[in-house]
Order: sequence, then structure tokens, then C-alpha cells
Amino acid sequence: MIRRSQTENLVERSPSRRSAGSPILFWLCFAVLLLGMPLAAAAQTLMDGLAKPLEGRSMRATSTFRRGADGNRDPKADPLFDPKSERSNSDNFQVKPGETHVLMDAQGPGVVTHIWVTFLGPEPQNWAPKGAANHQEMLLRIYYDGSDRPAVEAPVGDFFANCFGKRSSVVSLPVIVEDADSYNCFWHMPFRKSIRVEIVNESEKEIRLLYYNIDWIKKDSIPEDTPYFYAQYKQEYPVEQGKDYVILETQGKGHYVGTVMAVRTRSPFWFGEGDEKIYIDGEQKPSIWGTGTEDYFLSAWGLQTTSTPYFGTPYFDQWGIVGGHTSAYRWHIGDPIVFNKGIKVTIEHWGWISPDENPDYKAMSWNERQDDYSSVAFWYQTGTPTFTARAPHGRERTLPGIERVKVMAKDFTGEKSHGPGTARTQLLGTLYPEPQLIYEPEKAESGWIEIPFEVTKKEPLRVVLNCTRAPDYGRYQASIDGVKIGQPMDLYHEKIDNFEFQPLDFWPEPGKYTLRLECVGKNMKSEGYKLGLESVNLRERRPRVVDYGHDKDKDWKKNPTVYTD
Repeated sequence: MIRRSQTENLVERSPSRRSAGSPILFWLCFAVLLLGMPLAAAAQTLMDGLAKPLEGRSMRATSTFRRGADGNRDPKADPLFDPKSERSNSDNFQVKPGETHVLMDAQGPGVVTHIWVTFLGPEPQNWAPKGAANHQEMLLRIYYDGSDRPAVEAPVGDFFANCFGKRSSVVSLPVIVEDADSYNCFWHMPFRKSIRVEIVNESEKEIRLLYYNIDWIKKDSIPEDTPYFYAQYKQEYPVEQGKDYVILETQGKGHYVGTVMAVRTRSPFWFGEGDEKIYIDGEQKPSIWGTGTEDYFLSAWGLQTTSTPYFGTPYFDQWGIVGGHTSAYRWHIGDPIVFNKGIKVTIEHWGWISPDENPDYKAMSWNERQDDYSSVAFWYQTGTPTFTARAPHGRERTLPGIERVKVMAKDFTGEKSHGPGTARTQLLGTLYPEPQLIYEPEKAESGWIEIPFEVTKKEPLRVVLNCTRAPDYGRYQASIDGVKIGQPMDLYHEKIDNFEFQPLDFWPEPGKYTLRLECVGKNMKSEGYKLGLESVNLRERRPRVVDYGHDKDKDWKKNPTVYTD
């Protein structure tokens, strides 16, 4: 269904994230025009409700500073306001590795109506010189009525539709992440006896500057048939062969209201031909069957970075590569999926695949793929759910490494490693955890750098050049031992970003090699000829490439090839 030629322009011109400060009202109004009456009706229902008597009393759990008699924090003390003391502004917490921080512990009945959380990003900065925990390493848990099983259990980032530990903006009805660092959710979470909201730091670094406000309404009572809100994370790295990926399976009565899903591709080409298949009330054959992954997420002809009230793709880095990242959300707010006895929500993991991963050496759209999947299911349910999934520890949630060889370019700034000009290191904390090499040739026609690498085993590998693009960067041709690989790389981009160039699939013999990047000019829009390179990588291919062995005995030097969609 999907080929790059059909979506190339859309994908490449989509922004990596929405501009900071996009007014929510604008996007809601835009969505009313775009999506029609369902959103308008939902908005009208909310507005109508404001003109009716509301039962209960508004409350808030907050990180605001409360000073006890000894001068330290006391959760029972009043918030501090002292015009002569900066402690009045000490409204945040630091959470050490392995510790659990309780954001809210309250008695019911009641209903949480809004959660706002923020904290420092993971990159090194003044307040955290060695960096801080990222939101994939923070586990959000919410317990109702004294239960020892959390009703909500998901990484903080994934719960707010921010996967892979990446920070992305989201503008939707129940979840809004403004400027990629202000995490809001408006899911209503009723409880009868009590509620406890906590974040577990499963990182090796501190959670730095954790601020939060949780708004809730204390009630006199909760109707007998009120369902509870649930959210559960799960993952398969990679997905299990011969079985559809299960997002949720539970028995009882309720309605399914949302999905967040993340995919890291392990093969070239498009991953998303798989259909959603939803089984209602114990049926053996799914009565709800979709037409493709991007169709379930309410897009068409592929996915691109976007954010709307009901659906979106907060993160999409590159099309059709080995190691690409895509995350998407779908809220069933106007169209909840109702079940009376149980529900099983699944999605197939089938798609396009390169010829060397196909037994008949064909590129075709219907192959079972072996990508890395994770998800969060959102639903309401009465009674006691029967789902068994639990979130693994933060160490296990980190995607497994797929580099067979990784050579850091920062180690090759010496004069023997480049042509006339200057080479130095540069730290781009939001892009890379370590410094990149930045090279500025004296003249374009004499600019080059060389990076040696070594192969110890003959196996299928993909060459990956992890580069920086910027307004003053040039065009460079890659070669290995004098053999040109791929087309010249255009490193110009109007904004500084990270881009992986993947110019070669090959089965190299064990030995030492030299990668050379040679300046061949610049984009007409570029202001210079610089080169930014973080690393040279040899990325593993799936085991079936070895099993089929289609290219094992081919001489890559005579016909250098890369499988691209």
C-alpha cells in the first residue's frame, strides 16, 4: 500500500515538532473545522456542563513548598509565602535513583480531573551538569482504593504520548505536552476510598526539578456503576513471530478509549501494513478489523509528524531506514469501543520488506516483520480487570543496541584524519550524549575526513553515518577504501538537526577499513561547507538475512547496494 514515492514530499517537509507556544485554542478551532461535528459536539457538551450545578469540592495535590517548624518540608504545613525568602519558590523535588516519589495520597470519594507535571530534560545543563533521568525511565503508577495492583502503570513519557525517551509536543483533547516539556492530561480518574499517584525513578540519574499539580474534586459519593480509569504499558523487543502484537486483553465490562504505540524498525522499508484486530466479549474471530497501521491512527498513505485532538504522530524521524522511530496516539473519545464481557486489542506486524529479507528475494508489501514494539492501552472498566501485563524495569524499557561497530568521530580531530582546515569537537546536548566532530575545510575542493573501523566477523551489516545537518554545512561523498557508497550527502538544513545517512548494505570480510567523507560542494542555500559527524556505525540486520544468505557471496565493491524503499 505504501511506497516512498507516494509520501516522500509529505514526510520530508513535515516539521520534527510543532512550534513552541502554539495556542491550544487555535488547534481546537482548527480541529473543529477539520474533523466536524464529533469534536464540536464534545466541546459543546463540556461548555453546557459549566452552566449546570456541580457537586463536590475542588482540591489540589501540589509540589509547592510547605515549610515546617524546623524549616524543612512538611506536607501538612501551609504553603510558604515569604517575600524575603527564596524558599517560597522551592516548589520542586529531586528524586534519587531507585526512589519513589508520591505526588498524591488522598481519601475519597473523588475524581482526578487534571494532572500537570514537568521536570528537567536528560541533557547536561546548569542545574544538572551530568544530565538527569529521561521520562522513559520514570514509571507512573496510580493505585485506587488501597489496591496493591496499580490501575495505571506506564513510563511517564509514554503515558503522555512521548515515547523512546524523546521529548515531543502533543496537542490533543486528553493529553497536551506544550513545548515538549509541560505534561498535561485531562483523563478523569474516579475513586471511591482512596488514590495514590507516584513516580518511580528507575534511572541511574536523579529526576531533577520535579514540579506537579494534580487537580481533583472531592465527592460525597460515586455512583455504583462508575468505571475506573486504567492505563497499562507493555513491550516486545522484537515482536513475537506468528502472533499479532497484543495491546490489551482484559475481562469485564467497560470501554476502550486510547492507544499510544511506538515502533523502532529493524528492517528497511515501511512497517505499517498490519491491521488492528479487536475481539469483543470473547469472540474467536475479531469483529473489528482494520486496513493498516496508519489507518488505525487516522492517517493515510503513511505517517508523518502531526498532532490533532483525536490522533497524532508526535515523533517520526526517517522513512524506511533500519533503526527508524515512529510513535503515534489514537484517542477513542468520540468512538469508544464498548465491551460487556471482555476485550482483546491487537495489531498485526506486517509490512514491506527488502529483498534480502524475503525467501524469494522479492520486495513485497506482505511480510511478517521483526520490529520493536511498545504500547500503552487506555480504558475504563468496572469490577476487577484481569489483564496480566506489567511494565518491565526502566533498564529493560531502553531499546536494545543494534550497532555491531560504533566509532565515535570525536576521536579523529587530528591533522592526519582530515584535509586542510580545522576539526574540533562540539557538544550538542539535545542531539547527542557525547560531542560530535565538526570539520570546516579550508577550501571545498580539498576538504575530507577519514574514520577507520574494523570488522571481526563476516555478517550482513548496514553502514550508518550519524550526521548533523545545519544551515552552513556542505555536501559530502562517502566511500570505503576508495569505493563510493551512496549518493552525496547534503548536510544543509534550515535548522540544526540529526540525520542518519545509510548508504550501504554489505557482507564485509573481517579486516580493517577506512571510511572517507569528501566535500563535493554545497547546497545553494547553504552558508558554508562544514561537516558534523557524531559516529560511524555498522548496524546489524535481522537473523533471517543470514538464514537466506542472498548477498553473502556478492562482491559489494563491484556493485555497492543499499536497500531503500
